[in-house]
Amino acid sequence: MNNTYSHDLSKIVFIDIDGTLVKDDGSIPESAVRACQEARANGHLLYLCTGRSKPEIYDVIWEVGFDGLIGAGGGYVECGSDMLYHKQVSPSSVRHLVDFFNRHRIDFYLESNSALYASEHLRDHLIRRIRGDIANDPVAMQQLEDSPHPFFEALTFGEVDLYKEDVNKICFLESTLPFEQIKAEFAGIFDVIQCTVPMFGENSGELVVPGVHKAVAIADVLQHLGRSAADTVAIGDGLNDLEMFEYCNIGIAMGNAREELKKVADYVTTSLEEDGLYQGFVKVGLIQGGELPLAAQ
Repeated sequence: MNNTYSHDLSKIVFIDIDGTLVKDDGSIPESAVRACQEARANGHLLYLCTGRSKPEIYDVIWEVGFDGLIGAGGGYVECGSDMLYHKQVSPSSVRHLVDFFNRHRIDFYLESNSALYASEHLRDHLIRRIRGDIANDPVAMQQLEDSPHPFFEALTFGEVDLYKEDVNKICFLESTLPFEQIKAEFAGIFDVIQCTVPMFGENSGELVVPGVHKAVAIADVLQHLGRSAADTVAIGDGLNDLEMFEYCNIGIAMGNAREELKKVADYVTTSLEEDGLYQGFVKVGLIQGGELPLAAQ
């Protein structure tokens, strides 16, 4: 970070999704919607910068209003309607991970731009984590029926052949196998990082193409736009935001962020539930502060 931030020029703002913009239940705080829309009205460019792949960018997110997308942790980039690139996992590496995860009974899903392909038992595992024991808890079952999580709608279940050729990256849920053992298995094949979605479990993770991360993609976006890193602001909460914070001029860590990220941030705002994105935008001058509606307080 070169700390040459100026309030006089438009900024390019890179926004993480999970834990930064979107809550665990898939909803977006009203204050975050307001902050993003006011920032764009002020002339700033807003890019989603997320570990999610394109099928996980639901309409409710796009409707907030964004100028582009860095998805799959940096493996897929869109500027407006232009796709800059799409980096994919090799078929042999996909076969290796599918066989390994199935052998060790690790639930996972493959992310591509066409679909999210779930392993055989992923749905049941996710339901237990989100809603609890629905087989023995009528209240949990009713909650599942009344309020299905939007993530389930993005997943493709029942796919027999998971040896796909258009995979961006892979997410796996917490299992009995230690995270470090999984990381060691794929050393030199994937960069294995801990997942940033709390409902997946503390030792859940993501497998990404080596060398692919948010900062590399941000640099490519800036080159495409003819802008410099001095014009950038990043806001996030997870370990996959570290490179982004180190590259961008200003880094805003959410109050619920990992401690490692807070240490490299320029500012630490409040948590997502406490209007952290809005407060962060005010802090660095992207928007002017004002009284929030009661629903956002």
